[in-house]
Amino acid sequence: MHELHPEYHQLKISVPQEFESVFTHFYFAENSSSASVTKTLLPSYQTIMLFCFGKNAFMTTLENTVAEVNKCVVLGPVRQSFDYTLPPGSSILVANFKDDAFYRFFGKAMISAKGTHPDELLQDNCFTELWHQISEFASPQEKTRYILEFCRPYLQDQDETSRLLSNFDSTALNPVKAIAEKKRQSERNIQLKQKEQFGYSSKELARYSRFLKAITLIEKEQENSKKIEWFTVIDECGYYDQSQLIHDFKHFINMSPSQYVKFQKDICRSGSD
Repeated sequence: MHELHPEYHQLKISVPQEFESVFTHFYFAENSSSASVTKTLLPSYQTIMLFCFGKNAFMTTLENTVAEVNKCVVLGPVRQSFDYTLPPGSSILVANFKDDAFYRFFGKAMISAKGTHPDELLQDNCFTELWHQISEFASPQEKTRYILEFCRPYLQDQDETSRLLSNFDSTALNPVKAIAEKKRQSERNIQLKQKEQFGYSSKELARYSRFLKAITLIEKEQENSKKIEWFTVIDECGYYDQSQLIHDFKHFINMSPSQYVKFQKDICRSGSD
């Protein structure tokens, strides 16, 4: 891939095995160039905690709402793509929480503080204090290690229902119905638990998984320099028809499938093109 910004550095940081049920990974990016750099974050259905160092970063939604990031922000679950801009001298470190892990860490604390107005917590909360602590470390790896140690005392064991939801891998069964029968609970109870602790429903996750499968298939075909066979994508990913595929692409990334293919070609064009 042709490097458009040689002074823009990015790094994916894996987590130790003991934290694999909590974080999928950490992501670090740093802009050492003299110009702002804008990237797109695709939807992940994960809750993310984003720390910003140096100059403030900016996030822009599909509806062109712009938010300035000062020190730390928690977002999620991320259901749609958005752009983030790093000015010169800015860097970010992003913690990607897995499934219901953010709720297990901080959900109980948030519920206990529900009598406090949110604005009163902005200048003095555990995340702002954590930002000050990790600012002392030079490398993203050191920052990541400190965050992991910070989180350790908060970690609650995942209960059985949440564990069943996290590990459910059958595409033929409705997870809510199957788990409700297994636990001898009502489907409504399982739905409420998932919405509360994961932040999304099984239906939303199934739609996202279908979209992600389409994205993966398209990118694989592009890597092999093959023409995209759209009806194959529709069939293999479980779409009813082409309009449903287009609707999902518009919903998640505000592009049609063909626009996405062109976008991928543009940003991944080699230097010889």
